[in-house]
Amino acid sequence: MEKIAVDIMELRNKSGNEAVEDLVKFLEEKLGVKVDVSGDKLLLSSSEGKGMKEFSRSYLRVLLRKFLHKTELKEDFRVIAGANGSLIVKGKKIVEVEE
Repeated sequence: MEKIAVDIMELRNKSGNEAVEDLVKFLEEKLGVKVDVSGDKLLLSSSEGKGMKEFSRSYLRVLLRKFLHKTELKEDFRVIAGANGSLIVKGKKIVEVEE
C-alpha cells in the first residue's frame, strides 16, 4: 500500500476550507480512494480493494495541477515536491513591477 501526503497549509490559509473540501471531492472522484484530511495535510493511500485505482506521485501532481486550473487558482498556487515523496501546494510569490 502506497501513501502520499499533500501539504495544503497555504491553500487553506489563502483560499479557505471550501477550496480544501473541493480538492478532497475532486481527488476522491478522480482516484477512487478515501482522502483523509489531517490538519494541514491530505493523506492518500492506495490499496488492493475493489474499485481502487493505483496512482503514482506524478499522476497525483497532474491531478493537483488540473484542480488548480479548474478552480482558477493556477495564478496563485503551484505544486512542488516535498520531503519523503510528498507534494506541496505552494502559493506563488507576487512580483511587483516598478515603473
